[in-house]
Parts: sequence; C-alpha cells; structure tokens
Amino acid sequence: MPLGRVAVSRGLAAAFVTSAAVLVAAAAFAQPPAGHYPYFPADSIWTRDVSNAPLDPESATVINWLATHGGWGSGVMRIDFSIEVVEGSAPLRAFEPKRDDDEFYDPDCDEGPVPLPDDGALEGEDGYACLGGGDCHLIVVDRPGERLYEMWRADVIGDGPEASDFLGGCMAVWDLGNTYLDNGRGQDCTSADGAGFPIAPLLFNADEVAAGSIDHAIRFILPNSRIRDNIYVHPATHSTGPTIGPPQAPPYGAHLRLRADFPLASLDSEAERVIARAMQKYGMFLADGGTLALTAQSDRFTTAKWQNLLPGNIQYALGELQVSDFQMVNGGARYNWLGNCERTFPLFNDGFEVPVLPKWSAKSP
Repeated sequence: MPLGRVAVSRGLAAAFVTSAAVLVAAAAFAQPPAGHYPYFPADSIWTRDVSNAPLDPESATVINWLATHGGWGSGVMRIDFSIEVVEGSAPLRAFEPKRDDDEFYDPDCDEGPVPLPDDGALEGEDGYACLGGGDCHLIVVDRPGERLYEMWRADVIGDGPEASDFLGGCMAVWDLGNTYLDNGRGQDCTSADGAGFPIAPLLFNADEVAAGSIDHAIRFILPNSRIRDNIYVHPATHSTGPTIGPPQAPPYGAHLRLRADFPLASLDSEAERVIARAMQKYGMFLADGGTLALTAQSDRFTTAKWQNLLPGNIQYALGELQVSDFQMVNGGARYNWLGNCERTFPLFNDGFEVPVLPKWSAKSP
C-alpha cells in the first residue's frame, strides 16, 4: 500500500530556533483552557469545512444498510460524557507498556514519560487508577511542549509522585505543531483509538457549546458488527480484528455529514442545534467500536455544565437524529488492514522525537 508523503514536523523544526522564540510560541499555545481548541494548525483535517464536499459513491448504499441494520449502537443516538481531557506539563512519569496483555503494540505505540498533572483523571474514573475495567483513556495536553498524549488502558496505582506503578496500553504522542497528512502517524498504524485518530480534537465540550460554536469534526462509534470488516479510509489508518460488517457497512474512517436540509428548529435546545450545525459543517468520523454513538468531553474541567445546557436525560439529547439524516462524504481509496504498521515522521521513543528509518525497533531507531 502506498505510504504517501512524509509529514513535515513543525515541532521538530522549532527545536532549532532561538529560546526566545520558543518561549513566545509556548505562551501563545498556553492560552486555551482545559480541553479547548486549537489543537493542531488551522489546516488540520479535523477543522475542514465539508458542508459542500462531494458525497462518497457508496453514500446511499452505506446509509441505507446502516439504517436497516440497527442504526446507531443502541438503535438511538446517545452521547458518552466520560472522557476527560487534562492540561499540564508536569510531573512527568514513565510507564510500563502492557505488552504481555496485548494492549501495547510495536511499532504503532509510543514510549516515554507522560505528564500526570495533579487532580487529573482517566476516562470514567475519579483519578488515575483504572478501577472500573473500561477503556481508561488517559488524555493529557501539554500546550507549552506542543504535545498531546493519549493512552488506552492506563492504570496508575497510588497517587501523584508517590504512585508505585504506572501501566499503560497503546500510547500515541501527537505533535501539536504538525499538520498530519491523510496517513496520520503511519499506514496500518493504530493509536489510542481504533481508527488511528487523535481523540481529544474530535471531542466537543460544554464550554464550546455554551459559546455557540463547535469549530471541528466530531468523533462517533459503532458496534463492530456494523463496521466494514478490516477496511479503512483516510484519515483513518487502521481497522480492528473484531470488525465483521459486510461490504455495505461503513469502513473505519467513514466521514458522515448531517444533511443540509435537516430541520434544526425541530431540536429542543440551542445546545443541540450547536452540535447539529457542527455535524453539518465539519461532519463526524467513525473512530472506534462501541455502543454509544457520540463522544463528548466530560464537564469536570469546564466552566459550563452539560446538565445546564441539554434538556432532560442528557445522554439522549440528540436521540431524534437518525442514520437516514446523514450522508457519507467522499473518503477516497479503501485500504485493507493487514496489521503491518509503517510509521511516518515524527515518532516518539523514550520521550524524544526521532526520524523514522526503513527498519525500526521499539527501543532504538
């Protein structure tokens, strides 16, 4: 499969400029509050207006199949509010990759120290310990360092610098100064998410909704039986073994857009209309397997709170949106997932950004 052009890392180039320039850039990046934009440069695919983009040739087939085979994960669009986004640069903690548990993969995943700011938390947890048996995503944004750390199946035993053990599944370190190309971190490579995407830039949060505008695409998921078997389209770079959907099912990376003629006035609140407008302008990307269709950021670290924005049972706030209200934006070539990750630049090993050579091991480039 073609690997495509190698991404140009503005983060690496910044290492060679003067220290004064680095301090200015860091100050500029430190402005957004917890879990807010910007994440990547303005030309990122996640902030691309697709309101007039051409439809995929398979759009009608995929939408009709999905609508007649269960639709969203539980049959109705629901929202998951459990993922946390923590901001901070310290303290740094090294982790032990969970290779023996088949949760850390070489060369897909990155190693090195991870910031664990005080009072942070994993997805669905009150702190950094994975107690509930879920995906336990750890997401930390280091604005001054221009890094986004995302880890699947993180588990920190103990608190703060006294923690006795830090175990981690696949970690993806994203360079916030880099405009990633369609093949992201590498063809056939996963991340902390099934499709190989970053997670945080696709989460919508309560402060964005309260301000009246979500200026980026949204993450959505489907059951594995409704995802095309071992096929993905860019900007996805990965599929997963459990997918068993037929050729009519959406592939990983499918980009859905709410129809322009959807009656926004029929929604019960302005908050719902804000989310729906983002779906019309930026769309939503199929990122992982699961039941709850949409993923919002927890309001633990935001000023606005979901309960004050969305009516009734907030998990069902957009329940009237049907699969048939969407179209699939043109995704281009289809790729067979072969499990043969070929990393692109940059790559993070033991906390340092290094070039990718034709052959690479987890420990030394």
